[in-house]
Amino acid sequence: MGKKLQLDEIDREIVLQLRKDGRMSNADLARHVSLSAPACLRRVKHLEDSGVIRGYRAVIDPAAFGHSLEVFVWVDLDASNREAMLAFEDRVSQMEEVVECHRVFGRPDFFMRVLVRDPADYEDFLTNKLIGVPLVLRVTSTPSLKKIKTEDHGWSEGALG
Repeated sequence: MGKKLQLDEIDREIVLQLRKDGRMSNADLARHVSLSAPACLRRVKHLEDSGVIRGYRAVIDPAAFGHSLEVFVWVDLDASNREAMLAFEDRVSQMEEVVECHRVFGRPDFFMRVLVRDPADYEDFLTNKLIGVPLVLRVTSTPSLKKIKTEDHGWSEGALG
């Protein structure tokens, strides 16, 4: 979505309702936004086709699968050229422990969020996967003690205004 789509109040309300409950039926959604079911469905389809709504998903608790340690990781590469960046991105995208990876301005070069079972699992990931990636110069890790706030399903309501 290159250009900002102009959303009216009904579109915003549709997005807010679907953020609260992505499994809401079209009939219920139409009632919430005071539209007929066919008109509501057309708007939802337009929001999907234009990229405003990028998908629907279940939000899973990683601890239910034994992955209870979240680690924030900063990575500096030995070379900050295009080839090194792309090679690192390619390798990291294959690592299942990495749930988020961002290329950032300045130093460090990358910020990642990693989910593992426990400290021993993280040590294995660090020593056998991450440090083995060519051109990795420095890795700084900080485990999360407690998640205070998360907005797993997108921006806050105020950002849609």
